[in-house]
Amino acid sequence: MEHRDSTDDHVDRWLPVLPDLDPDVEGAVTRATKLTRHLRRVKERYLVDFGFQRHEFDTLHALAGRRGRATPSELAADLDMAPPSVTARLDALERRDFVRRIPSATDRRRVDIQLTETGHAAWLGAMKLLGKEEHRLLGALDPAERRTLSDLLRRVMLAAETADVEQNAAVAGDD
Repeated sequence: MEHRDSTDDHVDRWLPVLPDLDPDVEGAVTRATKLTRHLRRVKERYLVDFGFQRHEFDTLHALAGRRGRATPSELAADLDMAPPSVTARLDALERRDFVRRIPSATDRRRVDIQLTETGHAAWLGAMKLLGKEEHRLLGALDPAERRTLSDLLRRVMLAAETADVEQNAAVAGDD
């Protein structure tokens, strides 16, 4: 017998209400939403253990993803934020000795942001815990299934990203 999860019950409740509901679409979207919520809750719980707020971790994560050095505008783009908002985050992280501002090697007028050893160690510690939960969850699949899942989600994301580009182009055309 196939195992059932809470989403199966959710779909069963909605099918009589919405007879045209595609149970596979509803099931996939509901499971993706619930999985995202679960990972967000776990992340926030682990970040509290490390003395991080989510936005602090996200900023360090973006910086680490750029090999520990970036311009404030690069970080703003990575975090999908306005540059002045990033400045306040960087000020707080600098006070905690997680980042430092250093002169740019390419432009004397610019300042780059560098991840400190303290910041890197704190980020890495949190990452290890977060990674354990991700591996625990995806450990329910064998390596070939994980690859298939990743490939299928890529196709779904490409459709979402294409829609985002088209919507942004339409909005820009309205100006």
